[in-house]
Amino acid sequence: MRQAPPEPASSSWAAVFSLAVGVFGLLTAEYLPASLLTPIASDLGISEAVAGQAVTVTAVAAMLSGLLTASLTRKIDRRVVLLGFTVLLIVSNVLVATAANVVVLMLMRILLGIALGGFWSMAAAAAMRLVPAASVPRAISIIFSGIAVATIVAVPLGSYLGELTGWRSTFLAAAALGVVTLVFQLCTLPRMAPHGSARLGTLWKVLRRPGFGVGIVGMLLVHIGHYALFTYIRPALENLMHVHVSQLAVLLFVFGVANFVGTLAAGWLLQTSLRLTLVLTPTVMGVAALGFALLPLGQAGYIVLLVLWGLAFGGVSVAWSNWATRMVPDQAESAGGLVVVGVQSAIAGGAAAGGVMFGMGGAVTVFTVSGVVLLASASLILLRVRAPRHAGTV
Repeated sequence: MRQAPPEPASSSWAAVFSLAVGVFGLLTAEYLPASLLTPIASDLGISEAVAGQAVTVTAVAAMLSGLLTASLTRKIDRRVVLLGFTVLLIVSNVLVATAANVVVLMLMRILLGIALGGFWSMAAAAAMRLVPAASVPRAISIIFSGIAVATIVAVPLGSYLGELTGWRSTFLAAAALGVVTLVFQLCTLPRMAPHGSARLGTLWKVLRRPGFGVGIVGMLLVHIGHYALFTYIRPALENLMHVHVSQLAVLLFVFGVANFVGTLAAGWLLQTSLRLTLVLTPTVMGVAALGFALLPLGQAGYIVLLVLWGLAFGGVSVAWSNWATRMVPDQAESAGGLVVVGVQSAIAGGAAAGGVMFGMGGAVTVFTVSGVVLLASASLILLRVRAPRHAGTV
């Protein structure tokens, strides 16, 4: 019998919102270099290609941190661990803002990756400790709404602040957000004694649990299909919708808002059916992708598809984090680490695959192949992936 951690007697929604702010701060810091590459490169005397590796090293460090956090911190109060990651966020941003050379920049971005991967891997498991089981899907959707908000805000806000006050001041502002987050978490997060006995070998044991491995494959396919599309969303919108550069920002903002709404809506849909959510999200994304590639809909029709895509992807992270905690409630943190690694790997793999397809046949090929992959993943999930109704005994 494998049991979840003890269910809390009451809900700590303020703590849930503090974790959402933490996710927002971490993802905002991760995305900032994308809007500040040129001034960073100019100031440090490096190429933009080298400056861009600040994103790469963060992602690699996040993957490793997601894998190792549960085992390396297995005897430490989870409140202390989460607060520690927020402290790393603050330190990373302050030292990036004062970096005199590229070595310091990269080391501090690695520090951010450690905080990002560790915090993300523990977020769903922490939700299980903060609210009763029936409210866990909604809590996870609130926590992961921080990702959607960061997607909307980080790049345009970073670009604006960078022009207004310089790139270093932008990272100091991100550090200030981290300080606010730390105070919020100090005031709201309860003590959470470690549960379970996660070790490095636990990851392999979790992966071998009945139904977990095939679920991870389904999750990978969904994320690969999405990131192959999303990496080339700009040329797709330009070529298929024939929009001007000035309209792109508006369309990307619309996509981001739809993504945010989808994240919150997923919390309620998951309380109805986890299986429905897992199958519906890639199905809608796949249909939208094929609609972009194959149907002459006109701008209004393409905008509808863009909104549907954003809404559907908003539920993906929430659904799979819920799935992981329900499948292995006794090792939810290790399961969360595997989800983080899967997502980060899919980002790299999807972008690479999308590049090959884009080179072969442009945006139409990317959207067609990705649409097929997404619909295939929906079929795999429907036929082979287990979807427990509740976290608890599996």
